[in-house]
Amino acid sequence: MSRRPEKQSDSVLAVRRLNKSFGEIQVLFGVDFDVRSGEMHALLGENGAGKSTLVKVLSGFLEPTSGHVLLDGKTVTLPPNGQAEKLGIVLIHQEFNLAEQQTVEENMFLGREITRGGLLDKKAMRARCAEVLDTLQCSIDPATRVSDLSVSDKQMVEIAKALSRDARVLIMDEPTAVLTGEESKALFEQVKRLKAAGVAVIFISHKLDEIKAEADRVTVLRDGQWIATKAVDELTQDGMARLMVGRELSDMFPPKNEPDVDAPIVLKAQGIRVPGAVSRASFELREGEILGFAGLIGSGRTAVFEALLGLRPLGAGTVEIQGQPTRLKSLAQAADRRIAYLTKDRKGKGLLVGMQLRPNLTLLALRQFVRSLLIDEKSEQKALDKAIRRFDIRARDRKALVGELSGGNQQKLLLGKVMEIDPEIIIVDDPTRGIDVGTKQQIYHFIAALAAEGKSIVLISSEMLEIIGMSHRVAVMHAGQLTGVLEGDAIEEHEIMRYAAGLKGNQDNEQLVA
Repeated sequence: MSRRPEKQSDSVLAVRRLNKSFGEIQVLFGVDFDVRSGEMHALLGENGAGKSTLVKVLSGFLEPTSGHVLLDGKTVTLPPNGQAEKLGIVLIHQEFNLAEQQTVEENMFLGREITRGGLLDKKAMRARCAEVLDTLQCSIDPATRVSDLSVSDKQMVEIAKALSRDARVLIMDEPTAVLTGEESKALFEQVKRLKAAGVAVIFISHKLDEIKAEADRVTVLRDGQWIATKAVDELTQDGMARLMVGRELSDMFPPKNEPDVDAPIVLKAQGIRVPGAVSRASFELREGEILGFAGLIGSGRTAVFEALLGLRPLGAGTVEIQGQPTRLKSLAQAADRRIAYLTKDRKGKGLLVGMQLRPNLTLLALRQFVRSLLIDEKSEQKALDKAIRRFDIRARDRKALVGELSGGNQQKLLLGKVMEIDPEIIIVDDPTRGIDVGTKQQIYHFIAALAAEGKSIVLISSEMLEIIGMSHRVAVMHAGQLTGVLEGDAIEEHEIMRYAAGLKGNQDNEQLVA
């Protein structure tokens, strides 16, 4: 059993015997934690383990129910609502904290604008903003409106905004969940620079390879309780996972039940072109099949299906659903054809985070719950009860706001939401992004069970093991073209990467339909 962290003379920020409750629900139980000058201390745990609650206490966004926060070894009461930044404690939130209608440079200096002679010094702010973005090897124009940025670019702006502060303690909650490998590499280079300058870094991530490579120490939480604090050199990735979930993870992926070779084709796309994103893609999806879509970021995977669903213009190509030529113009039309889409941006586009679970669950299938022009709330509640049981959605109470749920429980709620339309075709885009290993395992088993019921699944994913472990066949994209459809023994990492990098595959893929 690991010993609790002892008070260190070089500890910058710490909590001792920390308890935190929301009403009658306790979420942290006597937690001890500290971060030292010049180290990266990783916080590990499943979704709902208490990591985000802990760092919100450490940064002054939440008050402890009991226990102590120590700064430089002295008990303090941190100022609320982000004012702890004045003490050098900077938090990069898991949820974006950006003013969408303002520019990148305006966001970076919001509340601490540079002035000259009583007027805004826009030239100085733009230059400083460009300088910080450049250190992250990020080519975003400081004058760009934040609402026009991609999810990964918004994350880079959040990181740049934090780096522009004079931080003594930098807290990063899932900063790399939406970043490419190169973007993550640039971030970690800056973290090394900050550590060398004596900055203390607290890092939350579900990417165990990142933690193994970059962290100095690891603290594991489980169900709101401290489990262990160890030097990273003392732990393997498997060891970290075992501490997080309290069990072995030998059955991460369910067995693959191959679909019938004569199963009917439920979706056929031929010669798909999406302006600015996809030049040509053709594929087929069979009943009961999990068809993986792999490729590097920007390869066009998501764009193909956004165009098929009417979320962006379809430049050319034909689409057949159940053998009938179809051109969908909206998600509502897709739902009518029993096609469901789980967006990778669950908080921005998938769920209404400021509302409760019940209206979120039934929104897509709302017509089913209308009686005499009124919403039948009793029927909605029955549907919620069923979804909570079916998908193991965990919330402190049924009236909690969706934004208060962990990322894994939000994803399970989103899965429950799309299943309310009883879809035959389900398109899931990065379904386990930012989710702990235990919840990943649950979601993999949910998806496999749906395929076993005869549902047809498209799995778009950036995680190679996910694609290999779940897919019956794998379509691979490179630079806007579908370069190959792999099956059997060809579904392995090196072969997929050859197609993803454009080293193999027919660039004119009209003959790649299975």
